[in-house]
Amino acid sequence: MAVTAPAQGGESNESTQRKSSRRRVLLLTVGIIAIVAGLIWGLRWWTVGRFIESTDDAYLQADSVTIAPKVAGYVTEVLVADNQAVAAGAPLARLDTRQYQASLDQAKATLDARAADIQRAEAELRQQHANADQAKAQAEVSRVSLAHAEDDVRRYRPLVATGAETEERLASLVSTRDQARATLAANLAAARSAATQIGATDAQIVQARAQMEAAQAQMNQSKLDLNDTTLYSPLAGRVGDRTARVGQYVQPGTRLMTVVPVQSVYLEANFKETQVGRMRVGQPATLHVDALKGTDLHGVVESFSPGTGAQFALLPPENATGNFTKIVQRVPVRIRIDTGPQTRQVLLPGLSVTVDVETKSATDDSKRIAAENRHD
Repeated sequence: MAVTAPAQGGESNESTQRKSSRRRVLLLTVGIIAIVAGLIWGLRWWTVGRFIESTDDAYLQADSVTIAPKVAGYVTEVLVADNQAVAAGAPLARLDTRQYQASLDQAKATLDARAADIQRAEAELRQQHANADQAKAQAEVSRVSLAHAEDDVRRYRPLVATGAETEERLASLVSTRDQARATLAANLAAARSAATQIGATDAQIVQARAQMEAAQAQMNQSKLDLNDTTLYSPLAGRVGDRTARVGQYVQPGTRLMTVVPVQSVYLEANFKETQVGRMRVGQPATLHVDALKGTDLHGVVESFSPGTGAQFALLPPENATGNFTKIVQRVPVRIRIDTGPQTRQVLLPGLSVTVDVETKSATDDSKRIAAENRHD
């Protein structure tokens, strides 16, 4: 027993030393791995990570269009279903057309009546021109007759003085001359009256043409009203929020449905004001859509809002008060999504997105801005 005890103690010490050695190797290996990983992470952060600006306050958007009628009436047909895809120009709904068709028929009849008024006035004008020419001719005949009568009076007056002709003959010639004068005056007045009638008829024609233009405008408006009883899609997209029902009475501006251009979805990300200093249009962005787990999308910064979100709020904040707490503002940034049609079928307005924007390209701009505002 005294011989075996020291041997067991030596084996225990040797086993303990081997375990301690393995532990040191393991710790050293882990330490080296941690240092290498830290160096790799630090290098990546220095070269890439410090230029990444991220936010989860980002949502997909689309420039949806509300479909509303321009005229009042009862809905007679709803031509689309909920969530249906429609092309640009496709009919969506129709209203009752009877009253607008009647208005159009009445406008056409009014237009025809105005055209008939113009034709009648033009015929009267031609007749009045003929009457004026006749009056001028009669006045010319009266002038000739007067000149002949005056010549007779001048020729017979010396003969009466010498007794070659009687007083009665001279009196008859004087009477004939006076009658010729009166006839000439009457014919000249008739000619002036005919000329005046021509001017009045010209004015009537101008008025009738103006009335015809008004009737034409009314008919055009009636055509527009009749055409507006059919509602068309102004763009391609999908129908959403459809409230139109057959038999429903609608007024101009009543919201019937919304057409969402899902193929033109874009991202609106609200970055903090402390993040947009180095953001520029054209910088690349990586998008993590919550609905597409494990799939990263790519985009490009397209534009910046001209003000923070608070500036366009219904009730903007009033900071000129006695109590003030500074709140970091957010700037809406529009990002274009670069992806194919298959992915766009899944992207819907309102989906949540986490977005990372790489701002490394603006480093030189930041230096120039700092240099521009440095005071020596």
